[in-house]
Amino acid sequence: MNTKNSADIQYKRMTETPIPKLIIQLGIPTTISMLVTNIYNMADTFFVGQLGSTSASGATGIVFGLMSIIQAFGFMYGQGAGSLISRHLGQKDPQSASKYASVSFFAALISGMLITLLGFLFLDPLLTFLGSTPTILDFARDYAVYILIAAPFMAASFVLNNILRYEGKAFFAMIGLTTGGILNMIGDPIFMFGCNMGISGAGLSTALSQVISFAILLFMFLSGRTQSKLSIRNITELFSRLAEIVKTGFPSMARQGFASIATMLLNNQAAMVGGDAAVAAMSIVSRVNMFIFAVGLGIGQGFQPVAGYNYGARKYSRVKKGYYFTVAAGEVLLGTLAVIGLIFAGGVVGIFRDDPAVIDIGTFAMRIHCLALFVQPVCVCSNMLFQSVGKSGRATFTSILRSGLYFLPLIAVLPYFIGIVGVQISQPLADALAFVTIIPITIDFIHKLPQDGEA
Repeated sequence: MNTKNSADIQYKRMTETPIPKLIIQLGIPTTISMLVTNIYNMADTFFVGQLGSTSASGATGIVFGLMSIIQAFGFMYGQGAGSLISRHLGQKDPQSASKYASVSFFAALISGMLITLLGFLFLDPLLTFLGSTPTILDFARDYAVYILIAAPFMAASFVLNNILRYEGKAFFAMIGLTTGGILNMIGDPIFMFGCNMGISGAGLSTALSQVISFAILLFMFLSGRTQSKLSIRNITELFSRLAEIVKTGFPSMARQGFASIATMLLNNQAAMVGGDAAVAAMSIVSRVNMFIFAVGLGIGQGFQPVAGYNYGARKYSRVKKGYYFTVAAGEVLLGTLAVIGLIFAGGVVGIFRDDPAVIDIGTFAMRIHCLALFVQPVCVCSNMLFQSVGKSGRATFTSILRSGLYFLPLIAVLPYFIGIVGVQISQPLADALAFVTIIPITIDFIHKLPQDGEA
């Protein structure tokens, strides 16, 4: 009875609370989670920069590509299951939600184990493929070993985090992620300098924080705080449910997969035209840009469960209102941070690496990346809208525009004609092209949404 009452209260909250209030309630914990996650990624970059080696700073960008591969699987299973779970909860079907949750969780664990195994078997070729130069390789190897050990926990954590968010329990997800992030920021200087482990200490600190974060997120499920339950017994119709999860979550896999390829190609092209200083500069700019972008992403992820729940409950007017509000909020927040980034670009880059060549390359790159932040809310919210309501075709297409269809040709070609400037402007230019492409697709979808209550 208590479980049913809790489910009814949550259903009423998700389908009747005023849209701005609901998205802010869900978006604030998610934004905090995203910011803390990016802060501890930036903490690695900052503390590694204190080692006094530009090659070590470049290694953080190389291993970021490896982490993107792990994230690709975690987000595919997590976003796929989360979208299905929110719609089934909107239809008052918690049993199906538990089955999707269980399948996605164990699939992520197994995928993470495979990444660990294959990563250790082909470590040097993998890091070279991700853009490592010979001078960066030793640093990247020392860092990557610990990331590979933690891969199963990282992949499964993304699943648990996304399911919590899609259930409308963003606060619980925030607790797990922020605790791990804070511990990593504390652990970096202890292991790197207190224990004299150097860049290996940054890897160990990140790995331990990921394991602790996983344990906290898992506790939320095992202690009965969620509607969907994790159990081997819930794994029924395995292949059909896994296929649904992969189909729905594939846009996330495509987005993260292309992001990994984009990072690899960016590192390679930066090394070709500017050496280790360019790799380090673009790694720093990417981390800082992702930190700012996390604000828009957090608000967008607050919108996802609202879209999924209300689409499942056939309250399409709330889906529209949620989309418009999220885009507007994203423009205000990202626009403000973009202006700050434009003004203080050089000082921000200098915090992470006091190298004139790195600062020179990074300052212009950061400013042009900040300009592109103004088009991000529409791109992010449209993609999240399509994925949350199960429109996997549109979601996949819009997810691969930014880092795939537009960025890859630009980064492959522009550096050969305009050198380092081509490396610096490729991503912002891809963002602008993605924005122009996504607008008509989104208008068409919103215009064709049925009236409330219609199938």
